[in-house]
Amino acid sequence: MTSRQGILFPLTSLYVGDLHPDVTEALLYEKFSPAGQILSLRVCRDSRTKQSLGYAYVNFSQTIEAERVLDTMNFDLLKGKPIRIMWSQRDPSLRKSGIGNVFIKNLDKSIDNKAMYDTFSAFGNILSCKVAIDDDGVSKGYGFVHFESIEAANKAIEKVNGMLLNGKKVYVGKFIPRAEREKEIGEKSKKYTNVYVKNFGRNLTQEQLYDLFKNYGTITSCVVMANPDGTSKGFGFIAFEEPESAEKAVTEMNNYELNGTNLYVGRAQKKSERIKELKKCYEQMKLERYNRIQGANVYIKNLDDTFDNDRLRKEFSQFGAITSAKVMTEGGRSKGFGFVCFSTPEEASKAITEMDGRMIGSKPIYVALAQRYEDRRAYLSAQCMQRIRHQTMSPPLTTPQFLIPTLPRFYNHMAQIRPTPRWTAQVPRLNGTYNMPLLPATPYRSTSRPQVQINRSARPITGQQVPIARPNSKYTASAPPRGVSVGVGNGGDPGADDKRMLGERMYRVIEKTYPEIAGKITGMLLEIDISELKALVNNEGSLKAKVEEAVAVLQAHNKGLTVQD
Repeated sequence: MTSRQGILFPLTSLYVGDLHPDVTEALLYEKFSPAGQILSLRVCRDSRTKQSLGYAYVNFSQTIEAERVLDTMNFDLLKGKPIRIMWSQRDPSLRKSGIGNVFIKNLDKSIDNKAMYDTFSAFGNILSCKVAIDDDGVSKGYGFVHFESIEAANKAIEKVNGMLLNGKKVYVGKFIPRAEREKEIGEKSKKYTNVYVKNFGRNLTQEQLYDLFKNYGTITSCVVMANPDGTSKGFGFIAFEEPESAEKAVTEMNNYELNGTNLYVGRAQKKSERIKELKKCYEQMKLERYNRIQGANVYIKNLDDTFDNDRLRKEFSQFGAITSAKVMTEGGRSKGFGFVCFSTPEEASKAITEMDGRMIGSKPIYVALAQRYEDRRAYLSAQCMQRIRHQTMSPPLTTPQFLIPTLPRFYNHMAQIRPTPRWTAQVPRLNGTYNMPLLPATPYRSTSRPQVQINRSARPITGQQVPIARPNSKYTASAPPRGVSVGVGNGGDPGADDKRMLGERMYRVIEKTYPEIAGKITGMLLEIDISELKALVNNEGSLKAKVEEAVAVLQAHNKGLTVQD
């Protein structure tokens, strides 16, 4: 990490943006690997859909390699789309601080990221450079350049502001964060001089509009908007010299009757402001309507194609007064679902109870309370996450009957083992074979944890998963495999304590000769009858011979071991 002007940069990590949706990690590796050794590379994707988010991170082993990519490959075409490369800044406060950030507007449509980068790179090191584009990839006429230093940003503002770029005079100024801009707009809305007037018809001239408002103060300009053929559009603008004059005109002339119609007079707004205000009003109305009909609006799906609004109303009219009934259509054809709004929630509840699952036509219909799109999406996302968690976590054993010894060395491997699929393999035993999970060798030690007990009389297990349990772990199995029975402590087998002590003694002896596989060999020997085990432990020669036999069986088996999914 290196500090530049108080900003920290991971000098080997690059951000790659403006990626085509089809760009993959393999394609990026092929693109950047000639520049140096890549330590890691990741295309960021949507967690639910797995679709590319249009950007990636590439980490190189050396700074010089990352700089080489930044200098030589920035704005190269990849899948027909120019990529944008900059130093990775993981701290969002650094990106949003606005330090060294410059805003440029009134750009010609032909100016792209590379052209703007080339223009402003003469004033200092550029961290990020972007021209805003619409959904069709066409420039919106403005962009941003983030310089490494404030001095470079000020120099760019001083030199380029007011210059002609591709025949258009551009504005270059300090970037102002959205919160500050909205605050500034709010303050400006309190003091304004430009007034918007509409609904005065097509016969009112510019002079008549001027005479209508001249008594409120000095007018600097007055215009009636006209069509290409010269006819009035029915609205216009009046600019006053003083804000007080404009405010007085709005107060007194709004809803003023002129030629049988009421004038609308208000503060003149930019298009973006009007859209934002109208959207806010629409959302407010939508929310009020939803709150008004909440609990009384019913959603119906799985409808026959023959259903129309009248039939839907007829089917549900028996449950109460219906304020609206609508079958959703597309191109004149039913989409198979619709809505019925009752006058009270009680009527809606009765309709859901009586009609859900009823056969109407050739299909059983589904009836439930209608939800807002946002609420429905949040509900479905929560359900999806719950299913994923359920699939990746087996339910805990309520009465554990088969537990593989859980040892510290074994925990490290558990974090890397996915719950599904499980791998099983044939592992040798001295008198045959049995199935168990394919796991790394772990020392056999005596602990207070549950011990493995093998039921010799049970049938061999085939293809079943061996449950694994561990304290505070999500990797647990739902049920023991058939043919394996064990207890916790000495509850499952009266000789469990004896075998535990014998196993300890054998493990200490075997570990001296075969430390890596001592646990496996001890487990194999513990299948022998307890009386024979006692004789083995007391006779070092017999124990050594039995160990060598077990090692031979294990080695012979490992040569032909195959993993099955």
